[in-house]
Amino acid sequence: MIEEKIFKIDVEKENEGERIDSFLASKISERSRSFFQKLLDEGMVLVNGSVCDSKKYKVKALDIIEVEMPEAKEPDIIPEDISLDIVYEDDDVLVINKPAGMVVHPAAGNYTGTLVNAIMHHCGDRLSSINGVIRPGIVHRIDKDTSGLLMVAKNDAAHNSLAQQLAEHSITRKYVAIVWDNLKENDGIVDAPIGRHPKDRKKQSVMYDDTGKRAVTHWRVLERFGSFTLVECQLETGRTHQIRVHMAYIKHPLLGDSVYGPAKSAAGAKRQMLHAKTLGFVHPSTGKYIEFDSQLPEDFSEVLNKLRKQNEQN
Repeated sequence: MIEEKIFKIDVEKENEGERIDSFLASKISERSRSFFQKLLDEGMVLVNGSVCDSKKYKVKALDIIEVEMPEAKEPDIIPEDISLDIVYEDDDVLVINKPAGMVVHPAAGNYTGTLVNAIMHHCGDRLSSINGVIRPGIVHRIDKDTSGLLMVAKNDAAHNSLAQQLAEHSITRKYVAIVWDNLKENDGIVDAPIGRHPKDRKKQSVMYDDTGKRAVTHWRVLERFGSFTLVECQLETGRTHQIRVHMAYIKHPLLGDSVYGPAKSAAGAKRQMLHAKTLGFVHPSTGKYIEFDSQLPEDFSEVLNKLRKQNEQN
């Protein structure tokens, strides 16, 4: 039997007039507006003790809303024989060079073809259990359309060690990115808090309020192409979409990033030009610092070569 949770929410004056589905999505951020529309259709939302089945109902100040939410049941994740580019492996850790286009772990509507499916096939039950059945071994992640190095914990002790290093900001994570326009300086630091975008729950944004968490990105110029710049970005913190948000914030969004940058692209870029190139950490068992580097993927190199040729012709 699926357990259910009851959420009780009092509507405040500032929220008066909002559609109930939007209001609930803003208050229970881990669920989408469409999710609450389904609950409304199923009669699982009460307003002042009466069932509300209208998605268009506009909440009023002092309304008391009760939401009966079924507990999400984690699906069984199936190991899949998917090729992995393994950079390093021992009994504690696995370092993988993830291709662009691969999702790190399963999520709603996307339970196959992920990195987790692949490492479950490769490692069997030799993965940490700390993050549950959906994210076994996953200590950190990179976006679907970002390529590059990712570390995986093969036991709980290794997971705890690596997670602690992430919390202490002692892990080396260097990315290379191609950004729009010419950066005036040779290097810089973006220190701006990041939180969920106030209007688009799928995006992050620089947020100077209680929702923003400290985020720091160090960048330096590697190569200039006039209208574009190749930069190295080193993460001090690891917020969702951090480099993409920070570079857009300083008016230099990533080439190919239609979410945080221009809808148009250039030089044949078909995804955000971001690659996790360098990864270094203290080994959980030996206590020695180890560092790994990866080559740029073919699509990234092709875009770079096009920009170099265009720059030479100008």
